[in-house]
Amino acid sequence: MKDYSSYVELIVATETEEKAIKNMYDWKPITFSNDTQTYYSASFEKNGSSHKIVYARQSEMGMTVAVTLTMKLIEHFRPQFMIMVGIAAGIARSDMAEQIYGDVVVADMIWNYTSGKFVNPERTDIRFGNVGFISRPAVVKTDAELLEYVRKAAASPENQCHIHIGLMATGSAVVTNREIVNKQIYTMYRETIGLDMEAYGVVYAAQNATTPRPKALVIKSVCDYANNEKSDQYQKFAAYTSCEFVKLLIEKFLPVDACENQERMR
Repeated sequence: MKDYSSYVELIVATETEEKAIKNMYDWKPITFSNDTQTYYSASFEKNGSSHKIVYARQSEMGMTVAVTLTMKLIEHFRPQFMIMVGIAAGIARSDMAEQIYGDVVVADMIWNYTSGKFVNPERTDIRFGNVGFISRPAVVKTDAELLEYVRKAAASPENQCHIHIGLMATGSAVVTNREIVNKQIYTMYRETIGLDMEAYGVVYAAQNATTPRPKALVIKSVCDYANNEKSDQYQKFAAYTSCEFVKLLIEKFLPVDACENQERMR
């Protein structure tokens, strides 16, 4: 039997994303004596009941920290849903979909494009000068039922965002060179539409946590295009649009599990 303690947990990786998420609700800090991380909780009304929501920000960017914080969030609060919100690079090819700053990218599959090994260049088609790379991508998939709620929210007249649902690639470094995208990412999955540094870790951690496991979702907005024109100019706007869509999704469309036990929530 499921025994969730909270409804939704949100995780962010940067200060810009945290500033956007703080505007969603009236948050109150939560601390634990055996944990240096600070968490924040709030509540909202849905279907005539009050539901708890928690967020936390990573101490630094990257998959390792994302996995660690996701696991801690799950162990402390046992959410029904785990959602990563924030900013990402839009990398959809022009023949797939137009992406503009602030467009929301929802991952239906996430793959680790830095998983593999470096070899002599003659051994592979992925080459960077005198170095070759053989990709061995690890993949996690978003729950199909969960994506149906996303589609309903996207089609809602209340939604003001342009939503892209598709593949997201996660890697261990910020990308400001399209050669990485063209050679290392498109070579494996040409349908990839988003690029970040944490998403794979969040979903992997959620899907491999102790039970009851939350259903995990990554919702990030386009702030740049992973090229040499990359800047911070649109990060604040992108963080805002991702939070706005997430708020609509959780307040109006995601289901509430009948076994959610709010009394266990601190």
